[in-house]
Amino acid sequence: MALEMRTACERCRAALEQGGPARICSYECTFCPSCSEEMSGVCPNCGGELLPRPRRARSTDA
Repeated sequence: MALEMRTACERCRAALEQGGPARICSYECTFCPSCSEEMSGVCPNCGGELLPRPRRARSTDA
């Protein structure tokens, strides 16, 4: 099962770039770094820890 790479912060609706910084919880709730900081790194939906979202490797055309 692949991680869903959401494109907007769930709190302020700011656009999130595919490879840009974002924070997620174990349920894939997604927030921008500013909102995550304002929420003290705690997901308001589940109470879980918000961590940096992993970045996917860029595809290379051979």
